[in-house]
Amino acid sequence: MQDQLTPEQITHYREQGFVALEDFLDADELDTWRRVTDQSVADRLASAEGLTNQKKEEDPSYYSSVFVQCLRLADTHEEMRGLIYDERIGRMAAELAGIDGIRVWHDQALIKQPYGNPTGWHLDNPYWSFHSRDAISIWIALDDATLENGCIWYVPGTHKTATFENAVIGQNLGELFDVYPGWKEIDPVSVPVHAGTAVFHNGLTAHGAGANMTRHARRAMTCAFMPDGATFNGKRNILPEAYFESLTVGDELDSEEQNPLIWKR
Repeated sequence: MQDQLTPEQITHYREQGFVALEDFLDADELDTWRRVTDQSVADRLASAEGLTNQKKEEDPSYYSSVFVQCLRLADTHEEMRGLIYDERIGRMAAELAGIDGIRVWHDQALIKQPYGNPTGWHLDNPYWSFHSRDAISIWIALDDATLENGCIWYVPGTHKTATFENAVIGQNLGELFDVYPGWKEIDPVSVPVHAGTAVFHNGLTAHGAGANMTRHARRAMTCAFMPDGATFNGKRNILPEAYFESLTVGDELDSEEQNPLIWKR
Protein backbone atom coordinates (compact mmCIF):
# COMPACT_ATOMS: atom_id res chain seq x y z
CA MET A 1 0.00 0.00 0.00
CA GLN A 2 1.30 3.42 -0.96
CA ASP A 3 0.46 5.18 2.30
CA GLN A 4 2.76 8.20 2.22
CA LEU A 5 1.18 11.52 1.29
CA THR A 6 3.03 14.36 -0.39
CA PRO A 7 2.54 18.02 0.57
CA GLU A 8 1.07 18.58 -2.90
CA GLN A 9 -1.56 15.89 -2.36
CA ILE A 10 -2.54 17.33 1.02
CA THR A 11 -2.81 20.82 -0.47
CA HIS A 12 -4.91 19.54 -3.38
CA TYR A 13 -7.31 17.80 -1.00
CA ARG A 14 -7.75 20.82 1.23
CA GLU A 15 -8.21 23.25 -1.67
CA GLN A 16 -10.28 21.11 -4.04
CA GLY A 17 -12.04 18.81 -1.57
CA PHE A 18 -10.73 15.60 -3.13
CA VAL A 19 -7.51 13.93 -4.23
CA ALA A 20 -6.77 10.80 -6.30
CA LEU A 21 -3.82 8.63 -5.25
CA GLU A 22 -2.69 6.43 -8.10
CA ASP A 23 -1.09 3.03 -7.38
CA PHE A 24 -2.49 3.06 -3.85
CA LEU A 25 -2.76 -0.74 -4.03
CA ASP A 26 -0.23 -2.98 -5.71
CA ALA A 27 -1.38 -5.90 -7.89
CA ASP A 28 -1.50 -8.44 -5.04
CA GLU A 29 -3.32 -6.06 -2.72
CA LEU A 30 -5.83 -5.24 -5.45
CA ASP A 31 -6.53 -8.94 -5.92
CA THR A 32 -7.15 -9.26 -2.17
CA TRP A 33 -9.51 -6.28 -2.02
CA ARG A 34 -11.42 -7.61 -5.02
CA ARG A 35 -11.77 -11.10 -3.56
CA VAL A 36 -12.78 -9.91 -0.11
CA THR A 37 -15.26 -7.39 -1.47
CA ASP A 38 -16.84 -9.91 -3.83
CA GLN A 39 -17.16 -12.49 -1.04
CA SER A 40 -18.54 -10.13 1.56
CA VAL A 41 -21.08 -8.63 -0.86
CA ALA A 42 -22.23 -12.09 -1.98
CA ASP A 43 -22.61 -13.19 1.63
CA ARG A 44 -24.62 -10.07 2.51
CA LEU A 45 -26.95 -10.35 -0.46
CA ALA A 46 -27.55 -14.05 0.20
CA SER A 47 -28.17 -13.75 3.93
CA ALA A 48 -30.04 -10.55 4.69
CA GLU A 49 -31.85 -7.51 3.36
CA GLY A 50 -30.48 -5.22 6.05
CA LEU A 51 -27.78 -2.67 5.26
CA THR A 52 -28.22 -3.04 1.50
CA ASN A 53 -30.35 -1.29 -1.12
CA GLN A 54 -31.16 -4.59 -2.81
CA LYS A 55 -34.58 -5.64 -1.45
CA LYS A 56 -35.69 -9.08 -2.58
CA GLU A 57 -39.41 -8.51 -2.01
CA GLU A 58 -39.63 -5.15 -3.78
CA ASP A 59 -39.68 -4.10 -7.40
CA PRO A 60 -36.37 -2.51 -8.38
CA SER A 61 -36.28 1.22 -7.64
CA TYR A 62 -34.27 3.93 -9.35
CA TYR A 63 -31.90 4.00 -6.37
CA SER A 64 -31.39 0.23 -6.30
CA SER A 65 -30.30 0.47 -9.94
CA VAL A 66 -27.80 3.27 -9.31
CA PHE A 67 -25.49 0.75 -7.68
CA VAL A 68 -25.52 -2.33 -5.49
CA GLN A 69 -24.85 -0.89 -2.04
CA CYS A 70 -23.83 -3.05 0.92
CA LEU A 71 -22.90 -1.29 4.18
CA ARG A 72 -20.84 -2.26 7.22
CA LEU A 73 -19.35 -5.35 5.62
CA ALA A 74 -16.56 -5.23 8.21
CA ASP A 75 -19.16 -6.29 10.78
CA THR A 76 -19.81 -9.60 9.08
CA HIS A 77 -16.58 -10.47 7.23
CA GLU A 78 -13.36 -10.84 9.19
CA GLU A 79 -11.01 -10.21 6.26
CA MET A 80 -12.92 -7.07 5.33
CA ARG A 81 -12.60 -5.89 8.90
CA GLY A 82 -8.81 -6.24 8.63
CA LEU A 83 -8.74 -4.20 5.42
CA ILE A 84 -11.07 -1.43 6.55
CA TYR A 85 -9.62 -0.99 10.04
CA ASP A 86 -6.06 -0.59 8.72
CA GLU A 87 -4.54 2.21 10.79
CA ARG A 88 -2.49 3.35 7.78
CA ILE A 89 -5.69 4.33 5.97
CA GLY A 90 -6.92 6.06 9.11
CA ARG A 91 -3.67 8.00 9.41
CA MET A 92 -3.85 9.11 5.78
CA ALA A 93 -7.44 10.29 6.16
CA ALA A 94 -6.57 12.18 9.35
CA GLU A 95 -3.51 13.80 7.75
CA LEU A 96 -5.56 14.98 4.77
CA ALA A 97 -8.30 16.33 7.02
CA GLY A 98 -5.83 17.87 9.47
CA ILE A 99 -7.26 16.15 12.55
CA ASP A 100 -5.68 14.27 15.45
CA GLY A 101 -7.91 11.19 15.63
CA ILE A 102 -10.31 9.36 13.34
CA ARG A 103 -13.08 6.78 13.67
CA VAL A 104 -14.83 4.60 11.12
CA TRP A 105 -18.35 5.81 10.37
CA HIS A 106 -19.21 2.99 8.01
CA ASP A 107 -17.76 1.04 5.12
CA GLN A 108 -19.75 0.25 2.01
CA ALA A 109 -19.31 -1.54 -1.29
CA LEU A 110 -20.68 0.42 -4.25
CA ILE A 111 -20.99 -1.64 -7.41
CA LYS A 112 -22.39 0.12 -10.45
CA GLN A 113 -23.93 -2.71 -12.41
CA PRO A 114 -23.92 -2.92 -16.21
CA TYR A 115 -26.21 -0.19 -17.58
CA GLY A 116 -26.66 1.15 -14.04
CA ASN A 117 -28.29 4.55 -13.48
CA PRO A 118 -26.19 7.68 -12.90
CA THR A 119 -25.56 8.82 -9.32
CA GLY A 120 -27.14 12.23 -8.73
CA TRP A 121 -25.11 15.10 -7.30
CA HIS A 122 -25.03 15.00 -3.51
CA LEU A 123 -23.02 15.58 -0.33
CA ASP A 124 -22.16 12.74 2.06
CA ASN A 125 -21.96 14.20 5.55
CA PRO A 126 -25.53 15.60 5.77
CA TYR A 127 -26.86 12.02 5.64
CA TRP A 128 -24.86 10.97 8.69
CA SER A 129 -25.51 11.18 12.44
CA PHE A 130 -22.86 13.85 13.01
CA HIS A 131 -22.01 17.15 11.37
CA SER A 132 -18.37 17.90 10.62
CA ARG A 133 -16.47 19.90 8.08
CA ASP A 134 -13.63 17.38 8.52
CA ALA A 135 -15.52 14.19 7.63
CA ILE A 136 -13.69 12.28 4.90
CA SER A 137 -14.20 9.17 2.77
CA ILE A 138 -11.92 6.86 0.84
CA TRP A 139 -13.16 5.37 -2.46
CA ILE A 140 -11.00 2.52 -3.80
CA ALA A 141 -11.42 1.58 -7.46
CA LEU A 142 -11.51 -2.20 -7.84
CA ASP A 143 -12.03 -1.85 -11.60
CA ASP A 144 -10.94 0.89 -13.94
CA ALA A 145 -13.42 3.76 -13.48
CA THR A 146 -13.96 5.50 -16.80
CA LEU A 147 -16.24 8.07 -18.38
CA GLU A 148 -18.02 5.14 -20.02
CA ASN A 149 -18.74 3.12 -16.86
CA GLY A 150 -19.51 5.88 -14.36
CA CYS A 151 -16.40 7.41 -12.81
CA ILE A 152 -16.82 10.01 -10.06
CA TRP A 153 -17.24 13.70 -10.84
CA TYR A 154 -16.58 16.47 -8.30
CA VAL A 155 -17.45 20.15 -8.06
CA PRO A 156 -14.11 21.38 -6.72
CA GLY A 157 -13.98 23.58 -3.66
CA THR A 158 -17.61 23.11 -2.68
CA HIS A 159 -16.63 21.76 0.74
CA LYS A 160 -15.69 25.32 1.68
CA THR A 161 -19.15 26.80 1.13
CA ALA A 162 -21.45 23.82 1.76
CA THR A 163 -23.87 23.85 4.65
CA PHE A 164 -25.50 20.65 5.88
CA GLU A 165 -28.38 20.91 3.43
CA ASN A 166 -28.48 18.17 0.81
CA ALA A 167 -30.34 16.51 -2.06
CA VAL A 168 -31.41 12.90 -2.43
CA ILE A 169 -29.83 10.55 -4.95
CA GLY A 170 -32.80 10.35 -7.28
CA GLN A 171 -33.83 10.84 -10.87
CA ASN A 172 -33.37 14.63 -10.73
CA LEU A 173 -29.59 14.55 -11.08
CA GLY A 174 -29.13 18.28 -10.56
CA GLU A 175 -31.39 18.79 -7.54
CA LEU A 176 -28.37 19.71 -5.41
CA PHE A 177 -27.86 22.83 -7.53
CA ASP A 178 -31.32 24.05 -6.53
CA VAL A 179 -30.03 23.99 -2.95
CA TYR A 180 -26.69 25.61 -3.87
CA PRO A 181 -27.39 27.67 -7.03
CA GLY A 182 -23.98 29.37 -6.94
CA TRP A 183 -22.31 26.05 -7.65
CA LYS A 184 -23.81 26.04 -11.15
CA GLU A 185 -21.02 28.43 -12.12
CA ILE A 186 -18.23 25.99 -11.14
CA ASP A 187 -17.01 23.54 -13.78
CA PRO A 188 -17.23 19.92 -12.55
CA VAL A 189 -14.15 17.71 -12.80
CA SER A 190 -14.25 14.07 -13.86
CA VAL A 191 -11.87 11.67 -12.10
CA PRO A 192 -11.34 8.57 -14.25
CA VAL A 193 -8.86 6.26 -12.51
CA HIS A 194 -7.22 2.88 -12.92
CA ALA A 195 -8.06 -0.04 -10.63
CA GLY A 196 -6.06 0.19 -7.42
CA THR A 197 -6.36 3.98 -7.19
CA ALA A 198 -7.77 5.52 -4.01
CA VAL A 199 -9.74 8.75 -4.08
CA PHE A 200 -10.28 10.65 -0.83
CA HIS A 201 -12.99 13.30 -0.65
CA ASN A 202 -14.40 15.62 1.98
CA GLY A 203 -17.88 14.80 3.28
CA LEU A 204 -19.11 18.21 2.07
CA THR A 205 -17.67 18.06 -1.46
CA ALA A 206 -20.36 17.83 -4.13
CA HIS A 207 -19.99 14.72 -6.23
CA GLY A 208 -21.85 12.32 -8.47
CA ALA A 209 -21.19 9.69 -11.11
CA GLY A 210 -22.30 8.95 -14.62
CA ALA A 211 -24.29 5.97 -15.81
CA ASN A 212 -22.54 2.71 -16.56
CA MET A 213 -22.92 2.45 -20.31
CA THR A 214 -20.97 -0.82 -20.51
CA ARG A 215 -21.75 -4.50 -20.08
CA HIS A 216 -19.30 -4.86 -17.16
CA ALA A 217 -19.73 -3.91 -13.48
CA ARG A 218 -17.67 -1.08 -12.02
CA ARG A 219 -16.73 -2.07 -8.46
CA ALA A 220 -15.54 0.18 -5.64
CA MET A 221 -15.00 -0.34 -1.92
CA THR A 222 -15.38 2.71 0.26
CA CYS A 223 -15.21 3.82 3.87
CA ALA A 224 -16.50 6.99 5.54
CA PHE A 225 -14.56 8.37 8.49
CA MET A 226 -15.64 10.53 11.43
CA PRO A 227 -13.28 12.82 13.36
CA ASP A 228 -12.70 11.64 16.91
CA GLY A 229 -14.83 13.77 19.23
CA ALA A 230 -17.74 14.24 16.80
CA THR A 231 -21.16 14.49 18.42
CA PHE A 232 -24.66 13.18 17.69
CA ASN A 233 -26.89 15.46 15.60
CA GLY A 234 -30.20 13.62 16.06
CA LYS A 235 -30.22 11.64 12.80
CA ARG A 236 -30.37 7.88 13.01
CA ASN A 237 -28.81 7.08 9.62
CA ILE A 238 -27.39 3.57 10.14
CA LEU A 239 -27.17 3.56 13.95
CA PRO A 240 -28.72 0.47 15.57
CA GLU A 241 -32.07 1.29 17.14
CA ALA A 242 -31.03 0.62 20.74
CA TYR A 243 -27.91 2.76 20.43
CA PHE A 244 -29.84 5.52 18.66
CA GLU A 245 -32.46 5.57 21.43
CA SER A 246 -29.73 5.87 24.07
CA LEU A 247 -28.29 9.06 22.55
CA THR A 248 -29.09 12.70 23.16
CA VAL A 249 -28.14 15.44 20.70
CA GLY A 250 -24.64 16.58 21.60
CA ASP A 251 -23.46 13.20 22.95
CA GLU A 252 -20.03 12.14 21.75
CA LEU A 253 -20.13 9.24 19.30
CA ASP A 254 -17.37 7.19 20.88
CA SER A 255 -18.70 3.61 20.82
CA GLU A 256 -15.77 1.34 19.97
CA GLU A 257 -18.19 -1.30 18.67
CA GLN A 258 -20.07 1.07 16.37
CA ASN A 259 -17.35 3.58 15.46
CA PRO A 260 -13.89 2.23 16.33
CA LEU A 261 -11.01 4.63 16.72
CA ILE A 262 -8.46 3.39 14.18
CA TRP A 263 -5.82 6.10 14.43
CA LYS A 264 -4.89 8.81 16.92
CA ARG A 265 -1.90 11.12 16.91
